[in-house]
Amino acid sequence: MRDSRPILLVEDDSIDAMTVQRAFRDLKLTNPLKRTVNGEDALTYLRDPANDKPCMILLDLNMPKMNGTEFLGVAKGDSSLREIPVIVLTTSSEERDIVASFRQSVAGYIVKPVDYSKFLDVVRTIQSYWSLSQFPSYRPQCVA
Repeated sequence: MRDSRPILLVEDDSIDAMTVQRAFRDLKLTNPLKRTVNGEDALTYLRDPANDKPCMILLDLNMPKMNGTEFLGVAKGDSSLREIPVIVLTTSSEERDIVASFRQSVAGYIVKPVDYSKFLDVVRTIQSYWSLSQFPSYRPQCVA
């Protein structure tokens, strides 16, 4: 079953957000892409009953107000949010960030490539992985 729920992009950098939007458009991904600019805004979005829960979160780590690591601590501790898969998509290749993210049960950690064609490969790989992954019947697959 294809999931038409949105994908939440938590990204403060407008250029990086536009790159993700462009990749979605170029790859013809049909999931709506919703953007928040920091962890606090993401939690507000996720906890608003008027918003559809996303099928996936693409999370930057380096953001103002509440960074990605802080966001993970809150989201993964919240029973209504913890099952949403989170893929860290960040510029940091620091081992401490990778370890901290996986300790918070992220589904993946990807360092953003600078080259757009390589970035397309990253998004294509995420799409492929989630299209092939098996989910419990109450949780349809993401990325159409």
